[in-house]
Amino acid sequence: MRAPRVGVFGLLGSGNLGNDGSLEAVLGYLRAEHPGAAVDALCGGPEIVKSRYGIPATRLHWYSGEYRTASRAGAIAAKGLGKLVDVFRTAAWVRRHDVVIVPGMGVLEATLPLRPWGFPYSLFLLCGTGRLLRTRVALVGVGADVIRDRPTRALIRWSARLAAHRSYRDTLSRDAMRTMGVDTARDQVCPDLAFALPTPAASGPSDGAGLVCVGVMDFHGSNDDRARAEEIHRRYLDGTTRFVRALVADGRPVRLLTGDSCDAPVVASIIEAVDSPLVTASVAGSLEDLMKETAAADAVVATRYHNLVCALKTGTPTLALSYAAKSDALMERMGLGAYCHPAREVDADRLLEQFRELEKQAGELRQVLAERNLAAQAQLEDQFAALTRTLFKKAVGKTASQEVS
Repeated sequence: MRAPRVGVFGLLGSGNLGNDGSLEAVLGYLRAEHPGAAVDALCGGPEIVKSRYGIPATRLHWYSGEYRTASRAGAIAAKGLGKLVDVFRTAAWVRRHDVVIVPGMGVLEATLPLRPWGFPYSLFLLCGTGRLLRTRVALVGVGADVIRDRPTRALIRWSARLAAHRSYRDTLSRDAMRTMGVDTARDQVCPDLAFALPTPAASGPSDGAGLVCVGVMDFHGSNDDRARAEEIHRRYLDGTTRFVRALVADGRPVRLLTGDSCDAPVVASIIEAVDSPLVTASVAGSLEDLMKETAAADAVVATRYHNLVCALKTGTPTLALSYAAKSDALMERMGLGAYCHPAREVDADRLLEQFRELEKQAGELRQVLAERNLAAQAQLEDQFAALTRTLFKKAVGKTASQEVS
């Protein structure tokens, strides 16, 4: 039997470090367990994926302005044409593969602003053509949440139903898909794929006045908060800025972390407002870089989901500025459920109280995180083994029998 042809699909190489970290984890699994597999990508940033990961990559959308707001008639027409062209482009790409993997990411949720004709439509095309062409599509370690918008909900539900394999990064995600009408009886729950990445060595805690990493986000609420988006953003930015200013007043150096290229204006606003040499900005280009940052810190306060993952994975005491239930679920799973603060209503004084309590318990929390990380790694090893059993052997066996016949 020949080696499998494997495609990876998603908003990869588009500036989101969490998405790329999930891809990196899956590529590590493929190279270890299926070293002969021919791997390529259909993704948002093909040039980045090619240069960083050394695999062929194709642009996800035919129309290059897919994620720009279309206001002129020509742009609107081009977007509409692009949706039609992408049906055939996606089908042609899917046909070339035995297996397509959607690696992690919150592909079944709308916890951030999302339009149904954007990525939900692309995911539906992938899963639908996979079913028609008998290419097995696997949603591996993905995030999900109950979606209220009817068109988006329908596209997400049918994408999940048409996939050949589903696993989720938390129980919350599996329960959400069950609520939306998907049979999840055989679906697995496992830790986020980023927990499978190598962990850098921690420098260990300082004398109590060391570095604090603060992960920030261009946060405007969820898909259901569009009418209040600017109000939510102002409240988040003001509360986070006041918290950073309080840390600096205590003489603490602060390192600002991001997880997406769109977060840069938030970093710039905080640095300008606090105006202190104690506040610096990270230039991390990967989850590995983020983990090195969090491993060097005494404590982390973070908003983006994969900022939390990186901090928890390195065993650093962490407080979540939680913008969605997935953050609360992650913190609970890792034994830090008491250390969550709502991102929609950041109260700098209360946040500072929680942070000081976190540092008081730092020694105990580091031990808890060490134990939870060992369990997460074992669960991911089991998931990858199950993926090989249920996906690759069937796909390659099917192809080999077709070639013989």
